[in-house]
Amino acid sequence: MDAEIIAVGSELLTPFRQDTNSLYLTGKLNSLGIEVRFKTIVGDDRERLAASLRQAIERSGLVILTGGLGPTEDDVNREVVGDVLDRPLLEVPELRKSLEERWAKLGRAMPANNLRQTLVPRGAEWLPNSRGTAPGLWIEQDERILVLLPGPPWELEAMFEAECIPRLARRAGGTRIRTRTYKVVGLPESEVDRRIAPAFKQYTNPETTILSVLGTIEVHLRAHGSNDAEADALLTELGDKFELALGDHIFSSRGESLEEVVGMYLVMKQKTVATAESCTGGLVAERLTRVPGSSSFFVGGVVAYSNDLKTRLVGVPAELIASEGAVSQPVAQALAEGVRRRTGASVGIGITGIAGPSGGTPEKPVGLVFIALADDRSTEVRRFQFPGDRERIRTWSSVAALEMIRRRVRE
Repeated sequence: MDAEIIAVGSELLTPFRQDTNSLYLTGKLNSLGIEVRFKTIVGDDRERLAASLRQAIERSGLVILTGGLGPTEDDVNREVVGDVLDRPLLEVPELRKSLEERWAKLGRAMPANNLRQTLVPRGAEWLPNSRGTAPGLWIEQDERILVLLPGPPWELEAMFEAECIPRLARRAGGTRIRTRTYKVVGLPESEVDRRIAPAFKQYTNPETTILSVLGTIEVHLRAHGSNDAEADALLTELGDKFELALGDHIFSSRGESLEEVVGMYLVMKQKTVATAESCTGGLVAERLTRVPGSSSFFVGGVVAYSNDLKTRLVGVPAELIASEGAVSQPVAQALAEGVRRRTGASVGIGITGIAGPSGGTPEKPVGLVFIALADDRSTEVRRFQFPGDRERIRTWSSVAALEMIRRRVRE
């Protein structure tokens, strides 16, 4: 069974609201072995929605509409579905009674426009909404299934779990879809592709997708099988080849973030880390403290943005800054060693650089970043030249620092 999702709402066509419902629904449908082939966002416009719905019904066995079931004039889904399927809307007394009782419990009379939510296309099955007033709809016609769900995620998810998944599970057939994501650091997207293409080009199942995500690369595998075990075996077969091709550049195959993996290694080795950051403004510390239980491995951090604070808080010699410049290898080293010494952490991280957009020179351009790692063995300092805008440079710097920790601590 192929599926299609139509998200309805003019607000979803603005920069201020995102369609997160389709992501949730896709995950749930995939777990049932149902492939989502199309996603569409349509504003609250009857003609455009009708055109999209007709096209969806023509090409997909399961069509899910989200939103557009409220009591206001711009909630047009019921009417449009009724028109497209040639099913007049009929009032359901049971729905009216349920709504009136809900409003009575609030000590208020039900507004007249809520009566729109008691109308159901002829022959449709209405789905109870345990968390709101808008019932969903389940319609079967010409070997097609059409489902209408409320827009608020809180309501949609509860309704889909309780009312739709059991029905769809009985109809989905024997195919199962399983996914796996390999997260890669330290290689550009083109190099990842070059290394693994000879392997994945031999397969149509699993399918492979390579994405660049927040300073890392993700390789997504998607396998179809008659059951979960068969699909998982296909993922492992191709995934093993990726692991050989990419080696220790893979930091996760189970969904963990880079900071989670770093935290795991620190705990395993019973080590702690402290940070002294300049251009990243505490971003490395922030990422580490996203991890639950980070107090067991993260001692603390200093955002030493000014030269004065680099000296007073971390102990970087003022004469070193004067002679080498704040953005330099010696200063990064002094930051890492100084914060480690002053906090007693096992590992000290020092970061200094030019995030831009101003402040660069021909000798020290925007994007130049020095990152140092100090522990009881030695101090390593690396020079980076990151491209992009300020946020990209800061993000790449935090990734590079976390990767330095990962490689050092796991040794």
